Amino acid sequence: AVVSTQSTGLFRCGHSKRSGTMKFNKLVSSSRRKNRKRHFTAPSHIRRKLMGSPLSKDLRAKYNVRSMPIRKDDEVQVVRGHYKGQQVGKVVQVYRKKFVIHIERIQREKANGATVYVGIHPSKVVIMKLKMDNNRKRILERKARSRQVADKVKAGKHTEESIMES
Repeated sequence: AVVSTQSTGLFRCGHSKRSGTMKFNKLVSSSRRKNRKRHFTAPSHIRRKLMGSPLSKDLRAKYNVRSMPIRKDDEVQVVRGHYKGQQVGKVVQVYRKKFVIHIERIQREKANGATVYVGIHPSKVVIMKLKMDNNRKRILERKARSRQVADKVKAGKHTEESIMES
């Protein structure tokens, strides 16, 4: 008897190789294929969240927030790749379709002589100065509040030293 490989599914493995950790939400897939599909077909309002950048050390200390979705007039510094350096540039455009941002002085010359902005992924920059408005203030306050709650929960947990003392 010849066994058909198509019906038994010998070639396509339906499970992923995960470590021994449990999933937090069974409704969220851990499949690489599905995650990549959802990432690259994400609508604009979800891409905004995906295109977040970390805040600089002093902004992080000031607002008690680690990262924010990037915005047009933020001032950023590139920290990874060919264009990394100390200069701070203003974000000229957030190109959600391509998952990149264009920064003021980061340009290159094309073969025909025209200058074009070089696309840089927002995770490879650090926000040095935020363009503030009421919505941004509300987001910062909300994130700081949730961070304070998380810190209180962490403070309530036992450490090895506290267990040894009791």
